[in-house]
Amino acid sequence: MAKITAKGLDKLIRDGVPKRTPLGDGLYLTITKSGSTSFAYRYQIKGTRRQIGLGAFCPSNNTLAMARHKALNAQVNVRQGIDPIEQRTLLKKKKEADLIAQEETEAMEKATFRTLALEYIKIHSPEWKNIKHKQQWKNTLSTYAFPFIGSMPVSEIETKHILKILNPIWSSKTETAKRVRTRMELILDYAKVNNWRSDSNPARWRGHLQTSLPSPTKIKKLKHHPALPYAELPKFMLELMDQNGMGARALEMCILHANRTQEVLKARWDQFDLESRVWTIPEENMKKGIEHRIPLTDRALEILNRLHTYRVSDYVFPNQSTGHHLSQAGMSSVLKRMQKDNKWQDKDGRHITVHGFRSTFRDYIAEQTNTPQRTAEHALAHRLKDASEAAYQRADLIEKRQILMQVWANYCYPSGAKVINMPRVKNIN
Repeated sequence: MAKITAKGLDKLIRDGVPKRTPLGDGLYLTITKSGSTSFAYRYQIKGTRRQIGLGAFCPSNNTLAMARHKALNAQVNVRQGIDPIEQRTLLKKKKEADLIAQEETEAMEKATFRTLALEYIKIHSPEWKNIKHKQQWKNTLSTYAFPFIGSMPVSEIETKHILKILNPIWSSKTETAKRVRTRMELILDYAKVNNWRSDSNPARWRGHLQTSLPSPTKIKKLKHHPALPYAELPKFMLELMDQNGMGARALEMCILHANRTQEVLKARWDQFDLESRVWTIPEENMKKGIEHRIPLTDRALEILNRLHTYRVSDYVFPNQSTGHHLSQAGMSSVLKRMQKDNKWQDKDGRHITVHGFRSTFRDYIAEQTNTPQRTAEHALAHRLKDASEAAYQRADLIEKRQILMQVWANYCYPSGAKVINMPRVKNIN
């Protein structure tokens, strides 16, 4: 059969008869009822008849000559035992794979350490109890890590880059350096989980950086919060009772129960059962994320009953202007006033801290009472270090702690101390 020419093709298209017309050498033109036209090449391979589409007719980019060229290429493949349809599928998959690889490469180039660090902070900051923690993360990374690796794709970060950050501060600012290393490790782990890097973590300590850096425990002895010697505590508490303001009463409660500051500052009235003499701190206010019950002493009840008389907020220790709870400065400012002229210091001459009173409590209990260690640890809301003991010791020993905390309160206040200076309050509702 003679091949159809370009003029013949034009006539077929003008006539517009819906049918499939052979154009020669296995090439066909199909005209549909709607008037659309398209080329196809029909062939036989391995005993099977098949047809591959070659696109719609277009005078500008898919003429008869172009269609014949495509059909000829398909014919060559068939003669070589290659199925044009299967080849087209493979080429399409390769093109898609190349595109994905290109997109991944571009994504990895955009996945810089700074970008992923900020993502990590945004994701995890809701679980951090301390509101300052998020800013501390940003500050340490901005100061020490970002200048060196902030703009680097995480896929390119190596051990040498991490050491360049840590070496200058490892001995002089050991605690800060430890935090920076840990934070970089977590961010690079996050990068690996999300396929932005495939290599091992260059910031990991065990079996890696520990071979290149001295052990931090051998460099610098850990400094605990400065704590008032317990022998001086009764005198301190008498002076504290003379201090006016909500912050002074909050500090009293904090010392009485060996609390962490946030537990007291965020205390709400619905946490207290004054009749049962129990303060239940919810898990979201606890460092370990576990609900903690505290037995209330006689002195604590005196303070709470008086505060309840002047209640102006759902918070036990509210800011007098806003009704929200006191800030961290609420208690520390009281302590600062009392330390005027270096009056109250620890044994090394350092200014004492609010948190240090937990150590004062622990020292007194260890040296002046026969309290079992696990009871004292429960009083401080510590996890037991012995995992097997912790697994079996699930009760919070509140009855034993009721006695312990009253012993502590009796020590804090010399016999006969009754003065309670309450804060001046105004109705903010």
